[in-house]
Amino acid sequence: MIDPLGRWAAERAPALVARAEEEAVSALRDALVSAALGGERARPAPPTPAPETHMPEPGELLWAYCVLSADDPSPDGVDRIEAAELAALVRSVPRSEYGEEPLRRNLNDLAWLEQVARSHEAVLEQALAAGTIVPLRLCTLYENEESVRAMLERERESLRGALDLLGGREEWGVKVLVDSARLSEAARSESGEPSLEGVGDGGAYMLRRRHERETRELADALARQVAEEIHARLADLALDSVTRPPQNRDLSGHEGEMILNAAYLVDGRRVDDLRATAGQLESEHANVGARVELTGPWPPYNFVPAGTAAIG
Repeated sequence: MIDPLGRWAAERAPALVARAEEEAVSALRDALVSAALGGERARPAPPTPAPETHMPEPGELLWAYCVLSADDPSPDGVDRIEAAELAALVRSVPRSEYGEEPLRRNLNDLAWLEQVARSHEAVLEQALAAGTIVPLRLCTLYENEESVRAMLERERESLRGALDLLGGREEWGVKVLVDSARLSEAARSESGEPSLEGVGDGGAYMLRRRHERETRELADALARQVAEEIHARLADLALDSVTRPPQNRDLSGHEGEMILNAAYLVDGRRVDDLRATAGQLESEHANVGARVELTGPWPPYNFVPAGTAAIG
């Protein structure tokens, strides 16, 4: 029987989770705006007036995608600005849509945000296919061409160092998911069944509850062991690696329990080895229904050196 506190928690939990996610998305939007505008406007935004009260901001801004060597080609449909033997890929955007206040409002429109993010990513993928790039974070905006050139000249050494580091190397993402039921089955198989011989009903109940708890703990330990082994094997093939928290299942739509969410910087000549090892690891951990999902190559956001212009 659920006690009153438990019933209250069950009723309120979905609303509380939804509110927490809404606040997290709001914080992300504010961070994007702050980053796009150089960080100097990190104060909370004032209440947004109704759209019809806003006067359009005149003029244009430059949306920057990435930096590459001046010797490398550009994808079709974007402009480039060169300085210090580097080139920045840019496009003009209306200030009425991408200025501080319009941008803050637009970032509350998830459909708009998704479209902008996909467009940004598409340009990066085209540029990446043609050469080495230093990707710039979403919503990197400049006032004019002169400010872009000034950034290239000011950050020449760090950008050139990043291009040298990333040349001939690719970022690949790996997500490892396991089947929760098969993971529990493997844990139960390892732990065995408790002996209830000569134990009364009350004692048997307590033993079963303890065994269930120990089985869950064993399943968690088994999941960590699988994740650590897979990460170690793949990291051996990589020049660098990072791990991230597992994605929220409700937001990502993945099936199963995500036990590893990682990215690996791999020499281009070892990508086939990475693929083969991922497939082998999936087979080795079939008893827990492991799926090793390998995706890439991606713009190397995770491996651009800290402090590089407009990154982080």
